[in-house]
Amino acid sequence: MTARSTAPTTIVTGAGGWLGRALLASFSGDASVNGDQSHARDGVLRALVHTADEVADVLAVAERAEVHVGDMTDPSVLARVFEGTAGASVIHAAGVIHPKRASDFVVNSVGARAVVEQAIAAGVGRFVHVSSNSPFGVNSAPDDVFRADEPYRPYLGYGRSKMDAELVVRAAVDAGDLDAVIVRPPWFYGPFQPERQTSFFRLVRRGIFPLFGSGENRRSMVYIGNLVDGIVRAEQQADATGKAYWIADARPYPMTEVVATVKQALADAGLKVSQRQVRVPGFFGDLAEKGDAFLQERGRYQQELHVVGELNKTIACDISAARADLGYEPTVDLAEGMRRSVRWCLDRGIEL
Repeated sequence: MTARSTAPTTIVTGAGGWLGRALLASFSGDASVNGDQSHARDGVLRALVHTADEVADVLAVAERAEVHVGDMTDPSVLARVFEGTAGASVIHAAGVIHPKRASDFVVNSVGARAVVEQAIAAGVGRFVHVSSNSPFGVNSAPDDVFRADEPYRPYLGYGRSKMDAELVVRAAVDAGDLDAVIVRPPWFYGPFQPERQTSFFRLVRRGIFPLFGSGENRRSMVYIGNLVDGIVRAEQQADATGKAYWIADARPYPMTEVVATVKQALADAGLKVSQRQVRVPGFFGDLAEKGDAFLQERGRYQQELHVVGELNKTIACDISAARADLGYEPTVDLAEGMRRSVRWCLDRGIEL
């Protein structure tokens, strides 16, 4: 493995989001984000956020960051972010996950193209593109895992938009214009979590989060600190240009284990946890998926329906390529990661 030299500037898009703040916190020396080790770095930290409301959140974790506000599809905004950044490292984490309208998913590919074009013009160094499992859909069998060379089978609008974004990055690499690596995280969890993850904790605590069918369908997940570590390794590994890596915890978890682990983490924090468990026939997940597709075809998007449509699916990946090429090894498992997640919420007065 050959390490690249440290870049003079690090640019993080989507800096106000879950992953963006975790990255900036670690870069600023917060060892609690990644299994009690940080990725502290000197040099300039530039952060792109979408709205002014996010500025305070970014500065709270990285007070020295240069924060830029604006749309990642706006060339004038990007010109300011990338001014004088030759040789910089770029971590492109911005994107739309749960929009108001299905048509808003296009921001993922349009934004990726705009950021890539500006990065090329600025002459940056390594570009790490944060993708998703959604360009690959769901596993074909309960014991299947997504491999490093997995063909695209995008899952609905979000999956297509993230696939298109990957293709933008790949085209720039193939043209010799960009030194880029793609990382593909599945469902992640941990500090800086948004309201949708907190709602998941509340439903589990009250015993009303549903398990579909047997609940043995598996989900790859990644603790946010493990993900930060994988991204940094992708940024720093010289021989990774043009490659794509799954970054996840050591193994996929059955949904029964996910729910049981969250319940235990909540109980360990002194919270009263219901032992009730709602179970739903598996085909209800398929019905929700069909309803989700129906709405998206008509330009509408309903977050809860989309989430339910995935709950009976296996979405599992193989991290062996990241282990072999990047030296990636997840250090925080589901139990410890969920305990940290709960503690983070409670320390901030977030009701669970």
